[in-house]
Amino acid sequence: MNGNPLEMLKAIKNPKQFAMNIIQKNSNPIFNNLVEMANKNDTEGLKKFGENLFKQNGQDFDKEFQEFMNMVK
Repeated sequence: MNGNPLEMLKAIKNPKQFAMNIIQKNSNPIFNNLVEMANKNDTEGLKKFGENLFKQNGQDFDKEFQEFMNMVK
């Protein structure tokens, strides 16, 4: 590979697995916990994490999530 970022992206067969591997190599326990919840399909745990994160930043998770969903549609 010649270091070209586009060539590197083409070589990645499973982008989701590639991203998960990078996150798992990170020694941050929060990331590790999120990856574990995602692997277990713990949507309730992930939602609770998001709600707590938004609350700590003075934001309303439900409002922000609805705006995000409207933007994606």
